[in-house]
Amino acid sequence: MTETAVGNQTAQSKSQKAYEAVKARIVEGTYTPGYRLVLAKIAEDLGFSVVPVREAIRRLEAEGLVKFERNIGATVSGIDPTEYLYTMQTLSIVEGAATALSAPLIDPATIARARAVNAEMRECLEHFDPVRFTALNQDFHSVLFEHCPNPHILDLVHRGWNRLASLRSSTFRFVPGRAQESVREHEALLQLIESGADADTIEKAARQHRAATLDAYLAKAKH
Repeated sequence: MTETAVGNQTAQSKSQKAYEAVKARIVEGTYTPGYRLVLAKIAEDLGFSVVPVREAIRRLEAEGLVKFERNIGATVSGIDPTEYLYTMQTLSIVEGAATALSAPLIDPATIARARAVNAEMRECLEHFDPVRFTALNQDFHSVLFEHCPNPHILDLVHRGWNRLASLRSSTFRFVPGRAQESVREHEALLQLIESGADADTIEKAARQHRAATLDAYLAKAKH
């Protein structure tokens, strides 16, 4: 490998690390909506130059997690209630479809993996940690839709999750009562897949599960 190739690979590696670090801070709520992302300060914290940080910020902007404002620079995006509504509605449809298409390809080992994640979520309810619970929730659903044979639908699901990234740490904090219901619905969904239920039944259950979280969030937002 040439020195140039090694240099490019190192730059890409630093850009990836910067991307993961900044995204994690947004998801965890360390960088809250409206937080100003000062490239030089982030670069100093990470021990990098500004270049990989700038590339990371551009990726996050493309995902909708960061926006650029005149005379301010890069700031963490917030999701307004309308944007949240549209994203959750879309995700309920595409994730429901992805889960239904995955179902025939899910073997007993995959079911066991999903059930183990759901068990961790159940344990998390005792001393509720909304950030951990939300991360586990994504892990659970990823297990169920990752076998989707349609790459276009899968891409739409990932885009939806990316849009929600800045709200992941706050959704279950905002409606903690929804967490317990979510765990029960997960088990019901697993039982449908295990029993070989038809695609329409599985899709409807997955869609309603997502819609119920949206309904709980919107009901709380009204008060």
